[in-house]
Amino acid sequence: MKNQEVAGLLYYMADLLEMQNVEWKPAALRKAARSIESLSKDLEEIYKRSGIDGLLEIDGVGEGIAKKIVDYLKTGRMHDLEEIKKKMPKGLPELIHIQGLGPKKVWKLYKALKIDSVDKLEKAALSGKIRKVESFGEKSEQDILLGIKLLRRGKERQLLGRVLPLAEDIARKLRSLKEVRKADVGGSIRRMKETVRDIDLLVVSNHPRTVMDFFTGLPEVRNVLAKGDTKSSVVLKAGINADLRIVEEKSYGAALNYFTGSKDHNVRLRQIAIKKGYKLSEYGLFDRKDKYICGKNEEEVYKKLGMRYVEPEMRENTGEIELAMKNDLPSLIPYGCLKGDLHMHTTWTDGANSTEEMVKAAIKLGYEYIAITDHTKSTYVANGLDEKKVIKRLEEIEEIQKRYPQIKIFKGAEVDILKNGDLDFKNETLKKLDIVVAAAHSLFKMPKQEMTQRIVKALENPYTNILAHPTGRLINAREPYETDIDKIFETCRERGVALEINAHPQRLDLNDVHIRKAVDYKNRFAINTDAHSVDEMGHIHFGIAQARRGWLKKEAVMNTLSLKKLIQLAKVQP
Repeated sequence: MKNQEVAGLLYYMADLLEMQNVEWKPAALRKAARSIESLSKDLEEIYKRSGIDGLLEIDGVGEGIAKKIVDYLKTGRMHDLEEIKKKMPKGLPELIHIQGLGPKKVWKLYKALKIDSVDKLEKAALSGKIRKVESFGEKSEQDILLGIKLLRRGKERQLLGRVLPLAEDIARKLRSLKEVRKADVGGSIRRMKETVRDIDLLVVSNHPRTVMDFFTGLPEVRNVLAKGDTKSSVVLKAGINADLRIVEEKSYGAALNYFTGSKDHNVRLRQIAIKKGYKLSEYGLFDRKDKYICGKNEEEVYKKLGMRYVEPEMRENTGEIELAMKNDLPSLIPYGCLKGDLHMHTTWTDGANSTEEMVKAAIKLGYEYIAITDHTKSTYVANGLDEKKVIKRLEEIEEIQKRYPQIKIFKGAEVDILKNGDLDFKNETLKKLDIVVAAAHSLFKMPKQEMTQRIVKALENPYTNILAHPTGRLINAREPYETDIDKIFETCRERGVALEINAHPQRLDLNDVHIRKAVDYKNRFAINTDAHSVDEMGHIHFGIAQARRGWLKKEAVMNTLSLKKLIQLAKVQP
């Protein structure tokens, strides 16, 4: 799929145009890019099937942008973008992705200090030159240095949400070969870590040359680093390495376990094997005389070591092995068990789809209920709704509810937490909502104590149901804001407010460590997508994965409840 490539180029073009003070085109390009990167359908397939008319059906894609997409699909280049790039210093666009900088600030630094690369930016910040530029200061330099650190981290590890679809697509293609009996994705992708360094693929086949020729010849491959009968390594056009290993069927389970990791988990397994008189490797479990014991599947390896099977998401050597040996592992929340999604946006604010389109998509997913939770007035950049518009939107939901009685549509809002901890609407408006999702969208650099007090006050509002993306982080882009997280968890428990596990791949907030801590506080959770389009509703899979990495049980998640029980047990209006 070239969806991510095309979206990336449109974002790139928007940044370059914004530097040139072009007013409306950057916003249009970004809207189209957001729609394309969240598409579940292959952009190339849409064009092959329906031509340019199919592209025009994508939200935000007009004729001009559609022609740019066609240009790239046909030639592998976007000629309009290349013409714009010729007029700009080469290194500037990368600087835009640094936290605290945008196109206009990057251009200002270039004009003042001729900064056109990350290295020059870092050198200028370290030497105190940036603080002397108008509208910058010492704090700006500190923020820029932190942003450079995050940018470099992002180059090392890509988001799971971007890599997983690519890895699964390659695995599907491998399984389609008649010469392949098994094919799986391993590594940190199988453990569903929020960021990924590379892709590990494992295959069983008696025809290694055929499989390796196929793998190294995939259209996704940019360069072949190594090619052999048992292992090949390539660099994909998406900028990530992928390794393919071919193993015997009798060793497949042991190899899958080994190449899933984590390293620390594997070391502990090998230590246990040694204590029991065995040797464990990617080839299988053997006795002291090198006699093969087992290894065809993972379950038999764990069983022979006297342990319960450990789910891949738990394999981090953080206590799971000890529990597995006591047969006391938690029963993790299963994929596909959610009854609804309690945080999503529509075209009323910054969403790409209408309320009715989101409802139809939820019905297709088999949900019993959803909550429409558009932004409120203080989120200016998202066209947040004031009280009058919220009332009109509630009326629309009531009308749509009549047409779709098979699903409950909760009338909600993602309500901003203001600087003093008040919510963006007065209680007389909040009480008209079924679900209030409270969220901090600004002032992320408040001192720890003030930020904690701000959020705690919002949690104490009697109408707050869910605390959205509780730490405010954006993976590889923005650090969490500082809070006393224990105080927040304690308040949520006391007030009956659910902690959100936001399933958007760049958020995944709460993280796995915080989820485990919140479990100790006996908190309630809600796994939501924060979807801004129909396609983003599919991100729910990542939220469940994050919950599993946090050892979360199904019972702790409010949107695993039936509609009747949700209304009875959670702080939700019927």
